[in-house]
Amino acid sequence: MTTDDSNSRRPSVVSRLSPTTMAKKKTNLILFGIDSLRRDHMSLYGYDRLTTPHMDKFAQGGSVFNMISPSIPTTPAYTSMFTGMDVFSTDVVALRHKGPIGAHLKTLAEILGENGYSTTCVGFSGNPASRGFQKYLDFPGWGSWDEGRSPKAENLNKVAIPELKAMAADDKPFFLFLRHMDPHSPYLPPGPFERMFYDGNETDPNNKSLEDVFAFKPFRDFHASWMPPGCTDDEYINAQYDGAVAYMDAAIGNLLQSIATLGLEDDTLIVIDSDHGETLHEHDCNYDHHGLYEPTLVVPLIIRMPGKVPAGKRFDDVVQTKDVTPTILDLMGIKTGIKFDGRSLTTLMNNKPRTPEPEVYLTEATWMRKHGWRTPEWKLIRALEPDFHFKPEVELYNLVTDPGELVNVAEKEPALVQMLTERMNAYIAKREKQTGRPNPVFTNIWWHGHGEKPFESSQQAYDTMHIGSPKAAAALQARDKKKMKELQTQRGAKKL
Repeated sequence: MTTDDSNSRRPSVVSRLSPTTMAKKKTNLILFGIDSLRRDHMSLYGYDRLTTPHMDKFAQGGSVFNMISPSIPTTPAYTSMFTGMDVFSTDVVALRHKGPIGAHLKTLAEILGENGYSTTCVGFSGNPASRGFQKYLDFPGWGSWDEGRSPKAENLNKVAIPELKAMAADDKPFFLFLRHMDPHSPYLPPGPFERMFYDGNETDPNNKSLEDVFAFKPFRDFHASWMPPGCTDDEYINAQYDGAVAYMDAAIGNLLQSIATLGLEDDTLIVIDSDHGETLHEHDCNYDHHGLYEPTLVVPLIIRMPGKVPAGKRFDDVVQTKDVTPTILDLMGIKTGIKFDGRSLTTLMNNKPRTPEPEVYLTEATWMRKHGWRTPEWKLIRALEPDFHFKPEVELYNLVTDPGELVNVAEKEPALVQMLTERMNAYIAKREKQTGRPNPVFTNIWWHGHGEKPFESSQQAYDTMHIGSPKAAAALQARDKKKMKELQTQRGAKKL
């Protein structure tokens, strides 16, 4: 489906633009927003599997950051990324956010549109966070076992590359946003990526590693809809995630070549990031992106623009999704007068002092409603109502000695729990006072989509929450029933 608010038609382009044409235009922006990409599974960040060779090479010409996505999953994360605000300012904390995002917010697409830019969004219509684009293009981005291997990234390219060429040929500068879906379950990379990182027997009857996955009633129908029939080996499924990342990386290589062929590299700011990470067979949150554990929070950020962004630089400072829009606008020289919660990363790029922000407030409201406090050493997680994994109300992990977050030491360290809780509560009180509104994770009690009351027990949550198929998963990202048809078209489904 295509939605275009502009009456102008863009000419096609198949060859490199002349320097004269390019000189007339402001800096363009291409933002790759990769859904569910955890940075610790990228070779760019030291992963031992070569999953991202094209992004690795691309990053050599730019700067690489360690980004945290503190408010998961998709809707709050992209709202923060596109507005430069945190959840206290956006008032968006749940995947199933009711209604549009607030009129007090201005999105990156709206800001650039007001500054004379053509703006196109590929693969993200139907979500309130995507407000403000002039044009929306969609592609099949889900899939199931019965439908076969899913070429999600190539489907995106078939839509995105012609649009890129058309935008490049126009006299107006442009903002092209691309939302890749390959690392988002279902993981169904085409061959040869399916077996690039696995050469075992995925149906070995003696392998019991997936038994707990299929025993978890809320998700088992969804997992059965895309995992191979008879699959028993979790390493095979983990390899499908890595294969999907590698396949997507190759397709991104196609896009980067198109950018180079069009002569856009010197006049285009290119950003690669993710809305949140992904848990594989970890923390009971299997093959999804809930739980305030590191696999869901750690995401990539790559920024490249010749002459303005230093090449070959890596920065260890913890940055957040709220920093993306202020950084983009700073690099593009666009002034807004908006007081962002995030801060431009150009100070780091220019080797200037930047006050660190090592302690981070965390929220989630998709399958569980929790919040937490992350420091360089400790992770505190507190449940706001019983969850469907029957987890304890309080979790505390030492990120230095236990980076896998395997040992909950909350009962052994009550003083630490109290201290971190007090720091978190003080931060909440400060932000509530600054914004003049309550913490949205406290007020969004309808977050689960099953009435207006919090769950009273883990058993109630377990018996209530369910996702049955990839089409049902797609529907969760619809804002309301009026958006179902739009989202359905976006994902290439004939029906939901």
